[in-house]
Amino acid sequence: MPRAGRIRTKLQWSNLYTFSCLRPSVLESEGPHSLQGPGFTRVVYCNQPRVHRKKPLKYPTNYISTTKYNIVTFLPKAIFEQFRRVANLYFLLAAILSLTPVAPFSAVSMIAPLAFVVGLSMAKEALEDWRRFIQDMKVNSRKVSIHKGDGKFGYKSWQKIRVGDVVKVEKDQFFPADLLLLSSSYEDGICYVETMNLDGETNLKVKRSLEVTFPLDDDGTFKDFTGMIRCEDPNPDLYTFVGNFEYERQVYALDPNQILLRDSKLRNTSYVYGVVIFTGHDSKVMQNATKSPSKRSTIEKKMDHVIYILFTLLVLISLISSIGFAVKTKFGMPKWWYLQPQHTTNLYDPTRPALSGIFHLVTALILYGYLIPISLYVSIEVVKVLQATFINQDIQMYDEESGNPAQARTSNLNEELGQVDTILSDKTGTLTCNQMDFLKCSIAGVPYGVGSSEVEIAAVKLMSVDHDGQNSESSNVHVQDSSSHDFWGNSGSNHGVSEIELESRSTPKIGKLRKSPIKGFSFEDDRLMDGNWLKEPNADTILLFFRILAVCHTAIPEPNEETGSFNYEAESPDEGAFLVAAREFGFEFCKRTQSSVSVRERYTSSGHPIEREFKILNLLEFNSKRKRMSVIMQDVDGQILLLCKGADSIILDRLSKHGRTYEEDTNRHLNEYGEAGLRTLMLAYRKLEEPEYSAWNSEYLKAKTTIGPERDALLERVADLMEKDLILVGATAVEDKLQKGVPECIDKLAQAGLKIWVLTGDKMETAINIGFACSLLRQGMKQILIALTNTDANKAAKDNILLQITNASQMIKLEKDPHAAFALIIDGKTLDYALDEELKLQFLGLAVDCASVICCRVSPKQKAMVTRLVKEGTGKTTLAIGDGANDVGMIQEADIGVGISGVEGMQAVMASDFSIAQFRFLERLLVVHGHWCYKRIAQMICYFFYKNIAFGLTLFYFEAYTGFSGQSVYDDWYMLLFNVILTSLPVISLGVFEQDVSSEVCLQFPALYQQGPRNLFFDWYRIFGWMANGVYASVVIFFLNIGILYDQAFRAGGQTSDMAVVGAIMFTCIIWTVNCQIALTMSHFTWIQHLFVWGSICTWYVFLLLYGMSSPIFSGNAYRILIEALAPSPIYWVITLLITVACNIPYLAHISFQRAFNPMDHHVIQEIKYYKKDVEDRHMWTRESSKARQKTNIGFTARVEAKIRHLRGKLQKKYSSMAMQAGS
Repeated sequence: MPRAGRIRTKLQWSNLYTFSCLRPSVLESEGPHSLQGPGFTRVVYCNQPRVHRKKPLKYPTNYISTTKYNIVTFLPKAIFEQFRRVANLYFLLAAILSLTPVAPFSAVSMIAPLAFVVGLSMAKEALEDWRRFIQDMKVNSRKVSIHKGDGKFGYKSWQKIRVGDVVKVEKDQFFPADLLLLSSSYEDGICYVETMNLDGETNLKVKRSLEVTFPLDDDGTFKDFTGMIRCEDPNPDLYTFVGNFEYERQVYALDPNQILLRDSKLRNTSYVYGVVIFTGHDSKVMQNATKSPSKRSTIEKKMDHVIYILFTLLVLISLISSIGFAVKTKFGMPKWWYLQPQHTTNLYDPTRPALSGIFHLVTALILYGYLIPISLYVSIEVVKVLQATFINQDIQMYDEESGNPAQARTSNLNEELGQVDTILSDKTGTLTCNQMDFLKCSIAGVPYGVGSSEVEIAAVKLMSVDHDGQNSESSNVHVQDSSSHDFWGNSGSNHGVSEIELESRSTPKIGKLRKSPIKGFSFEDDRLMDGNWLKEPNADTILLFFRILAVCHTAIPEPNEETGSFNYEAESPDEGAFLVAAREFGFEFCKRTQSSVSVRERYTSSGHPIEREFKILNLLEFNSKRKRMSVIMQDVDGQILLLCKGADSIILDRLSKHGRTYEEDTNRHLNEYGEAGLRTLMLAYRKLEEPEYSAWNSEYLKAKTTIGPERDALLERVADLMEKDLILVGATAVEDKLQKGVPECIDKLAQAGLKIWVLTGDKMETAINIGFACSLLRQGMKQILIALTNTDANKAAKDNILLQITNASQMIKLEKDPHAAFALIIDGKTLDYALDEELKLQFLGLAVDCASVICCRVSPKQKAMVTRLVKEGTGKTTLAIGDGANDVGMIQEADIGVGISGVEGMQAVMASDFSIAQFRFLERLLVVHGHWCYKRIAQMICYFFYKNIAFGLTLFYFEAYTGFSGQSVYDDWYMLLFNVILTSLPVISLGVFEQDVSSEVCLQFPALYQQGPRNLFFDWYRIFGWMANGVYASVVIFFLNIGILYDQAFRAGGQTSDMAVVGAIMFTCIIWTVNCQIALTMSHFTWIQHLFVWGSICTWYVFLLLYGMSSPIFSGNAYRILIEALAPSPIYWVITLLITVACNIPYLAHISFQRAFNPMDHHVIQEIKYYKKDVEDRHMWTRESSKARQKTNIGFTARVEAKIRHLRGKLQKKYSSMAMQAGS
């Protein structure tokens, strides 16, 4: 049967790859793994899925679920979650006690609010879990081709896949389960896999099947296919696999190179066949799935302490009430003959007052339960969900290029966004784009490329103010004025224009921007373009340089029908940039076969384009340990060459004595490229004679077919034998470009008072230069480099680092210049010691004293450890931001994790609390939404405590007034509706819509953000102030009402008011007081706030009317109370007005005094905006906004200010010297 879809270029990659993608094809008797004992019990019968549905195997299906609940467990688990909250547990006990005779209220008034609050919270949990269920169903319903029998395949959903099934996965599809690769559309069973969803790496991995299964390359070949796999049990390790494959009476060893993991994607391969080993939650990716850590905001933690205080107050007044009741029962009850004390129950027994007091304690605990706001939690949840919706819908944080909006993945931490003290950021993909552009190169000791990196453009802006002469002075003035105007006036929107203008004036050699930029290629130098390199003195070396770029790689060319050129599927962005550069230089890689690479050379000595074929003999691929890659190839003349590219430190150690001709010049160029923030690689080659190569190749083949753990070490040793005595050709420099708006964003965050740390895996030089580009570093800033100076023993290294840290800390303390700034830079090896228990506090102390901190060469684990150190050591809120799988640790460790939905996969986003498309959106997320959410939640909680204290204490006063009888002055329905209906919507509108200033003003006055980290709106002073306000309101409401109504005629017939009337009047006063209070608290009104505040007051009257009109059986003493008693009485309206004014006057006086004599920042801005001074006096507005930023030593503005100080110093010296000359 013909092999359908088989790729024509039959690539035998076994001839090429050396290390990770190869194993011997058939193992001898000692070859198979010994799989005995626990952990190795998995048995898979290939192409026999029914066997695995029965015991003893009975493996799980491929159905996956990430939900917290199912139909059976939802009710018990959700109820358990709700009653883990102390407040809810208290109300549950109170509701149970309300069913007993000691309860002061009807059971409905206690049970209904609790059921409403708990039910609403459970409904929210159910909705969130339903969304997870829908997402799971989308995955479970994906289709894949499965062998149905008799060599026929058909599509089934993922959830129906069973262990042992043979599946056919096509190009660009995800693997539905963990598979053993049997064959592919390539002749030798290799395939390309993208593991971005697993590890965040964008480079493609090569997988290869066993040679014995190569023939299984067509649907029909599986008709009679059987086999057995014995392997390890399910485990979370993505990079290991141990197993044996028994097929046709032979046993073959399996390793990770034959395993295709679920959620990775097939790329550059038409199809693969595989047999299912692990399904569903047994698959390695699901074994790695961990629950996100439980995070609680600082305000929520502090709120618990306030609840404890209120609970203590509740117990205290309940004890007072019960003691008072016991005393009254013992001494007063015998005299109250009309109560018939001789026939009373245990609740009122004068002979046993202690027992009566204990019963009354329970009554009091229920009666005063309104001090603990039952609806607070549900109101906060509703508010946070709505706040998160506003974040998600913010068009200013929508990225048009990617189509990704901002997303609040959890709404529990909204207010925490407004309290961040330290930001810990990844570099690649977060500050930079993870897009490599070929920018410069050095060939034969000659530098090429006149384009400027973003770091060099930043340097030009600084250097332009250092020139002497009149032109430079005018340039200085331009820099100062344009930066000030653009930054403050337009928030950086036009800033880049002035920078480019400045750059082009200061450095005309940079040249014009290319009219049609090519992705991956920003090189500009006519000496190498359009074949001009043929005229260069070292044309032969340049030719070799270009051929290394075009041949030394593992990429696959894909024809682009639109352009007529090729797209390249490369293992890394750097490699892709090299191939694009080679194409633009005239060396287009166009074809790869099993043993050759074809390059179309446009410019030749003959003048005609030629397609040359280079025979590939061996390929020694790149890995993080080797830090180099080599290709052994034979050119058209039969000459065998080894072409090598790698890190400079690796290549330089392998150069021969006569191969160092260009070493000094190339090293100098590499240092320059590093200072420009560019990533560099060195290129070298070696000529090989036939006998030498043959001898080496036999060693290589012997090592390749070695069985056992020493195989990789042997291959490494053999590669070292070849990769030596190299001749240096040159070096490349590619730019990892900064993301749009990063410097402006960092500047704004610095002005908001935030500290920014960069944690990166890049080398120190690159990280430092990116720091300069982002303005985290600047000229004049003193750099503190903590590094190991030797390889001494552990103790000596610790002592050395401790000495460096101590000296640096001492230097900072002794610094007398108020404008001095320090930057701490440390690498991963040194960080290992610095994070030790003995040193970490000293290291943290030094880091906190520095303006910026950059940690280089750090591992993912170190990122998480540094984040934990900052979080626990400073006790302040930390935010971690990254875009790759290597950032997941620090994102989960930080108080707030922000993931960037970039090109490194979705691991960071999935682990994050908030996701944004680009780093620049962090400015708005924190400075605008963070500031708003913090103030909204803080004011909302304080107001909640105020209104509940004002309401709850009136119950205590009345009970004391009635002889501690446990009598409530209010109707049960009044208390039922107080928190649930009559005061809930205004407080929600406060939490959702309140704005002290607009978003534009937040960005113009970044120092406003510091109100959050300093916790000005939820400190104990403000909390106790609101509580005191509540106590005052309760006193005024109760005692004024009682004092006025005690013996005052109320009805037209002269009757005084009864308890029902007193309770209704007091409750009316409470509704008016607390709603007017929240109106005074609000700074920003929309029609929604007006509707909710005044509508709540109207709702009370409507309820009272309808309740009074209902049957007396239902309404009781409140029957027709509004129509017949309250409304006709003028004193009712007078008391309402009098008490509302009396209760709110102190707050009004306080806020008026504060605004007049000690205004906060936002008070000043509100008055400026109200009187429209920002429009009438723009100069004043600009001056005020320029002052409204935190003192900082990082960011573009700090850089400009440093230059202005430097300029003033020079001018002062100049004037002093002129004055001295005039005097002489």
